[in-house]
Amino acid sequence: MESGDKCAFPADNGVRHWYVARTRYFRQELKIRDWLTERSIDNFVPTERLHTHGKSSNKTSERVLAPNFVFLKATKEDACSYVSDYGLKMQYIIDCATHRMMVIPDKEMDDFVRVFNYSVTEGGLVDFNLSLGDRVRVTQGPLCGVEGNVVKLDGRYYVVVGLHGFMWAKAHVPRAWLEIVR
Repeated sequence: MESGDKCAFPADNGVRHWYVARTRYFRQELKIRDWLTERSIDNFVPTERLHTHGKSSNKTSERVLAPNFVFLKATKEDACSYVSDYGLKMQYIIDCATHRMMVIPDKEMDDFVRVFNYSVTEGGLVDFNLSLGDRVRVTQGPLCGVEGNVVKLDGRYYVVVGLHGFMWAKAHVPRAWLEIVR
């Protein structure tokens, strides 16, 4: 089903939301991100910078970590016009419950971006008084205010945040920086 069909629903009265779109062609995420950025449209494409060192030169490149996905913040009318009027090769993800374009709440998107961009080379959860699945809030550091769940992956403990149950990001956070959310 094309995203244009879902744009026929009533407008959101100019309110900007985070929408998630899937690119129609492989490796279009960065081109779409650059197009949106040139027009000062808030967007996020999860990437990591890769530095390669060759004999004669050093090279920096970007690797997309969530292939074919672009997140953008716009009004519903603007989001639809990017596809219909400007011809961006993407389709918006449809929420199965509402049969409308999936809207990511601002808090979830902010937490997701912060965790995705955060990297710690040492640490992890030091104290195991937390149970797997506990809902926690980070109280210190660059992720202060982020809420997520405690999970164990490959023998290591992480705080994980999700986007509407659709996509997940994880980070090591020291136990001293966590509090249980009730």
